[in-house]
Amino acid sequence: MHINQNKDNNKQTVKRVLVKMVKICCLGAGYVGGPTMAVIALKCPDVEVVVVDITSARINAWNSEQLPIYEPGLDDVVKESRGRNLFFSTDIEKHISEADIVFVSVNTPTKTQGLGAGKAADLTYWESAARMIADVAKSDKIVVEKSTVPVKTAEAIEKILIHNSKGINFQILSNPEFLAEGTAIQDLFNPDRVLIGGRDTPEGKKAVQTLKEVYTHWVPEDRILTTNLWSAELSKLAANAFLAQRISSVNAISALCEATGANVSEVAYAVGKDARIGPKFLNASIGFGGSCFQKDILNLVYICECNGLPEVAQYWKSVIQINDYQKSRFVNRIVSSMFNTVANKKIAMLGFAFKKDTGDTRETPAIDVCNGLLGDKANICIYDPQVTQDQIERDLAMNKFDWDHPTHLQPMSPMAVRKQVTVSSDAYSATKDAHGVCIVTEWDEFKTLDFTRIYEGMQKPAFVFDGRNVVNPEKLRQIGFIVYSIGKPLDLWMKDMPAVS
Repeated sequence: MHINQNKDNNKQTVKRVLVKMVKICCLGAGYVGGPTMAVIALKCPDVEVVVVDITSARINAWNSEQLPIYEPGLDDVVKESRGRNLFFSTDIEKHISEADIVFVSVNTPTKTQGLGAGKAADLTYWESAARMIADVAKSDKIVVEKSTVPVKTAEAIEKILIHNSKGINFQILSNPEFLAEGTAIQDLFNPDRVLIGGRDTPEGKKAVQTLKEVYTHWVPEDRILTTNLWSAELSKLAANAFLAQRISSVNAISALCEATGANVSEVAYAVGKDARIGPKFLNASIGFGGSCFQKDILNLVYICECNGLPEVAQYWKSVIQINDYQKSRFVNRIVSSMFNTVANKKIAMLGFAFKKDTGDTRETPAIDVCNGLLGDKANICIYDPQVTQDQIERDLAMNKFDWDHPTHLQPMSPMAVRKQVTVSSDAYSATKDAHGVCIVTEWDEFKTLDFTRIYEGMQKPAFVFDGRNVVNPEKLRQIGFIVYSIGKPLDLWMKDMPAVS
């Protein structure tokens, strides 16, 4: 009887209730802070969660019916907890002061000037957050790194807090996020792992256990990994670097497939059947985007260089070089196929977000593709179901790496894009009278478009450049299109065009 009772207790591990009402404050209401805190609030009704941000418009949006970011399932999660134990506020000092655990989820953009420009992470916002926490704290706090940060950031933050502590004890933890946009809510509900890094001291271990008890409300204990601070920080960078490396690897093979007549989908399928490799992240495309991959690899490159590891730095730098090559190769293929010029030709761009099921455009390959075509004087018409015209125009006028800074600090490029770029409300109006169609985001709706209707409304010859391999090239050729699909056997038309470097 006693044994059975112990078994029952073990089954209840994931339903552990904290000893007291814990108050959590998250500084930063972006793509990481908002969804993560919403799920914590939903899964931990005995925990008060407040998300704070300096931007009033963003907080107002979180408190409205129209959330500031699009993520499947997010609306339901927010609305179920908002006003109960989930709150969004601009009163940063008050809520930091009252919190037991402070998550810091502010931006860590790539530096645009000074030492390490173009590679190193800019920790300006992190340092400001640390100083604010030190200034307003009236009780002991656990400060959790939720942003992606360089290795040893915790040590720097720790020094700021300790030297401004006024007798208050701070424990720094690293709890990196491993979310994929488009599936972030499911990733939070059922994570592969939760990683918590802390100091190997009695106080550090106690802080780790406190945060662990928040997650054990719904995450099995065997999925909660604990490491030292530096391992947790580096694990995030390494995970993103490995994923980006797989994408660049298959994209490098896609170029060889086109040159030899192989089919990259068949090659990737065969390679992915190897149990040691697996099938994920082997879809050839115009390249990776998003807020993390390029930024984290550049950060990794800089850290390697600073630690006297130039060969390691060059290895990771090559992952980005292949990614840039793939985007320029796509643009070159478009231009060379259309009689070596797209000047004054209408090119319909289907998609702008960096992947489907998100409105996020940070580092989206679409920006480089558009800029490449604009450089050849094309007229571009863009349709994306989740990206606004204002966001598209801002992205195309923005200097590289400025997207991760607050809006009022984002300098705009002097290049005017409005005359050459229009934005459409649907795919059919975007493609009307176009000379070519480029698919740059793998939205599901693009797979089911009436391409016969699209073909009839286009200039002839009509081209489709599929940068995501979402359409059947043979069916489109039967309609009359000249089709280019990444890594697939070339259309006879393409073979007669000049070779693309």
